[in-house]
Amino acid sequence: MGQDRRSDPAANPSTGSASDESIALFDPEVMFRIGPITADPGILLAPMEDVSELPFRLICRELGADIVYTEFVNAEGLLREDPNGPRRAFRKLRFAEAERPLAIQLYGAASLSMEKAAEIASAQHPDFIDINCGCWVSNVALRGAGAGLLRDLPQMKEVVSRVIGATHLPVTVKTRLGWDQQSIRIVEVAQMLEDLGVQALAIHCRTRAQGHKGAVAYEWIPKVKAEVSIPIILNGDVTSPQMVKDAFDSTGCDGVMIGRGAIRHPWIFRESQHYLKTGALLPEPSWQERADLCLKHLQLAVEHDGPQGALVGTRRHYAGYFRGLRGAAQLRAELASYKELAPLLDRLAELRDTDPERLAA
Repeated sequence: MGQDRRSDPAANPSTGSASDESIALFDPEVMFRIGPITADPGILLAPMEDVSELPFRLICRELGADIVYTEFVNAEGLLREDPNGPRRAFRKLRFAEAERPLAIQLYGAASLSMEKAAEIASAQHPDFIDINCGCWVSNVALRGAGAGLLRDLPQMKEVVSRVIGATHLPVTVKTRLGWDQQSIRIVEVAQMLEDLGVQALAIHCRTRAQGHKGAVAYEWIPKVKAEVSIPIILNGDVTSPQMVKDAFDSTGCDGVMIGRGAIRHPWIFRESQHYLKTGALLPEPSWQERADLCLKHLQLAVEHDGPQGALVGTRRHYAGYFRGLRGAAQLRAELASYKELAPLLDRLAELRDTDPERLAA
């Protein structure tokens, strides 16, 4: 079983104020571990298609994410790409040294393709390989990949075994509770994966049928931890520092993975790290800090994806950078409307000097 990382098992941050002296702080001697990789406390950026691209990962690492993951990479797409073409799948394997520790996440239904993709991914020298067994969208799951593997555990076993055999790196898995409420098999899945040699398991605490809707069932985390010794990472609807701490305290999970909460507010990593260590909440980022970070994201995107790639790739992040501010919707629409890089850079620089009183009350 994973080690309980609480210094006071009775603490419950969801029922007390941030300044309450009864809030239990983390034991700094207890570390989250995946193979040789350690983190304290273990707050991870989830892999997200079209979101957890290189610039955003760098931003989240700077803001306190302990570990980051690439977007998921299609094994079949990686293998069939024309070496002289745009190589869109291969480009997803890129990362910067400043991102470490980092995982490349692969998905696919065919074990041989996943084996070969793992060899290619390992040659890029990430810190570990993650297998997506949890994507719920139809064009992935209904083709037997992602959460589709939850309907075929022998095939999941074959895929995972092939990937482990193809790499010298630690291998982890991200999955869901089951295909639907009638077929929750997460304890069985966790035991199988541990027996195969998987070194950590991230669980989105919903079924495939739920997608991102309905209640998350965090109560399955302690049930899984009672049966396996590998680190268990909780995922699903964690959107505040208090929820991060409550996840650790109420479930005994070894790590917390944040996805959509990071899109909405990338400062959640810094705020959660601070809250876990001090019991105090940081103030909201200022208007200038939001504009500065958005500008930095755009500049990183230009560096790694070129001007046009940056213009398109950063649009989905404007809402998160300016959420909660007066006029945020109009500002987001304005920023997304720019077709040229130079005026957009000028506009963001101008926003840095805007009166911070524009922050919503």
